[in-house]
Amino acid sequence: MTTSAAPATQVLSEHEEKLVGRIEEWLSEQKPHDIPIVEDRFQRLKKLGNAVFDYPSIRNIELFSENLDDERGIIESLRVFSSSSHLLRTPTKVVALRSFLVAKFHAFSLLSQLSFENSEFYLPLKNIIFSIICTLMAEDVYFSCLDDPGFSSNSKSMLANNLIELWDSGTDQRSIHNLMALTSLWTARDSAPPSFGTMDGNTELLRISLDMDTDWVEFLKEESTNNNTRWALEEFLFGLSHEEIKQVRCRLRDCGVTSVNHIELRYYLDSSPAYSVVDDHDDPRVIYDFFIERRDACTLRKKISASGPLHTLEEIYLKYRIILEQK
Repeated sequence: MTTSAAPATQVLSEHEEKLVGRIEEWLSEQKPHDIPIVEDRFQRLKKLGNAVFDYPSIRNIELFSENLDDERGIIESLRVFSSSSHLLRTPTKVVALRSFLVAKFHAFSLLSQLSFENSEFYLPLKNIIFSIICTLMAEDVYFSCLDDPGFSSNSKSMLANNLIELWDSGTDQRSIHNLMALTSLWTARDSAPPSFGTMDGNTELLRISLDMDTDWVEFLKEESTNNNTRWALEEFLFGLSHEEIKQVRCRLRDCGVTSVNHIELRYYLDSSPAYSVVDDHDDPRVIYDFFIERRDACTLRKKISASGPLHTLEEIYLKYRIILEQK
């Protein structure tokens, strides 16, 4: 590995620094006993960030420097890091960056908990926390794009460079650009919990679509005949795995029942739910938990060639938006 230094990277953006300062000023007046906790947490975060960004650029790692002129070589090199089983092959900076993002999530979540009484800070803190979650999700989306034969070599090369930039800087401009779309998707879902009913998903889909932009409607039109998208959408809407949805529908048909409610639903399942039950919609961690659980289920289906969604709805939707950007 080369020893050339990475370009200086700001641990927190100017916007984040100002927000932390404003909240600390408010806490010093309202909750002075909490100030030492906040100051200590962010001092540690900045030390960790400085250590992470002190590592050389991913582009300077020998593995990449040998392949910089070979687009396919770079893409294949990156795909190695997509599997958790290849942890020891993953550059230190990539692993360290993931730890930094988790630490940053906890630091800003602490601010959110301490300042919940002040509505002025709610939205900016929520956006920062969600942007961190989107950055963590972005890796999976990029890896999914690099594996997708529908993307051209030029597109994959561009996305590979975006992924390297994410690892080098700790932020992903594409995630920031699509942040509002994903935020709207999750906000709409949380405000419209599944009613189950006939298990056709029409009610849930209508409720979500009412709060979404026009590109969501276009996305649904284009993907209406794609089973993978339909299955991924059903999992997202119902909070159940594809296998559980099939099981409940079979039970409804076999028992001659036309609808089911939330309480009755669990009696139709033989085991504990595949995905975590979301009880606290104000906890942003459930967003990432639910995403990872569905992603892992998709990975398993690919390995055993089982029916059902092979990608999460978030992956499919973001890939759709990436393709739109390239047109």
